[in-house]
Amino acid sequence: MNILRRTALILPPYLWLLMLFLIPFAIVFKISLSEYALSIPRYMPQYDPETGIWHLITQLSFENYRLIGAGAVIAVLSGIALLAALILLFYPRLRSAFSGETDGSLSDRLAAFLLGLAAAAVLVILGVIALSWFFPSLSGFVELQDHLYYTAYLSSLKIALFSTCLTLAVGFPFAWAMARSPEQYRPMLMMLVILPFWTSFLIRVYAWRGILSQTGYLNQILMALGIIDEPLVILNTNIAVYIGIVYTYLPFMVLPIYATLEKLDESLNEAAIDLGCTRTSAFWLVTVPLSRPGVIAGCFLVFIPALGEYVIPELLGGSNTLMIGKVLVEEFEKNGDWPVASAVAVILLLILIIPIVLFQRNQQKNQEAGL
Repeated sequence: MNILRRTALILPPYLWLLMLFLIPFAIVFKISLSEYALSIPRYMPQYDPETGIWHLITQLSFENYRLIGAGAVIAVLSGIALLAALILLFYPRLRSAFSGETDGSLSDRLAAFLLGLAAAAVLVILGVIALSWFFPSLSGFVELQDHLYYTAYLSSLKIALFSTCLTLAVGFPFAWAMARSPEQYRPMLMMLVILPFWTSFLIRVYAWRGILSQTGYLNQILMALGIIDEPLVILNTNIAVYIGIVYTYLPFMVLPIYATLEKLDESLNEAAIDLGCTRTSAFWLVTVPLSRPGVIAGCFLVFIPALGEYVIPELLGGSNTLMIGKVLVEEFEKNGDWPVASAVAVILLLILIIPIVLFQRNQQKNQEAGL
């Protein structure tokens, strides 16, 4: 009886995951292994009951992934993961070396650390050379046939990372001010943060076009104040994209940080000040480290949707603003190349899986710690 209850409790989420993720992903993945065709639908081969499923499988290929440079993207992601692993491996040794927890002089400890890091780098290089020697097909898979998609992935990563940093720089002071404000004002401040969601996302992005254009309100105000003599070119640039992303996703950064800072005990800062810290040093030594769970959650909540953003770069960015979301839509709608667009979507999903898994682990750790 207990097994039936547990099954009935666990089964619905898995069925929901199957219907809304696994089945659509399987369809997109199958299309990504197909070829472009001037037909409806725009890909081949298609399933034929007369030939069977095995005949369909034998006609599938990874040529679309080779075209979009999926091997190079995976190689870069593997390099980033390897670099992160090396940092996690050697950071405790570096910290102990500078803190004096190990024997020997500081120069000897630093030399040993650098020697170990160099040895690890040499091993990585030798491993890459060995893989390319024993598996020559890997080097061919990493070669780029079209730099557009590879550049779009890197550009999306750059814009998403920089936008996340800007959102953190703007959102953390606001969240800290909310957490330190009188309790009777906090609901009103939280409502002001959530208030933009009451308006359509598309309308808000369009409003920024009227603000940032050369004849927009921002240039009019700056020229009226005598700050500038001629209108600034902001719209249709990466700067406009950064402004749009920061404005749109700012609540996703503010709310998790505010939820963490609100729970902090103010007596910890007072104790640090009593022990000789200034208010600034107490803030950096006490408040900032304890707010790390909210900062990590906010960064993930901003980075994940910003990486695949389409509307903001389409409306605020120019032709030089290259993001994978724009490339994906152009392949589907303008070029009608469903297989290539599906391959681009699959690689984008694989890239997003990494921060999503890290975000879930961070949330699980916070729940276990009671944060």
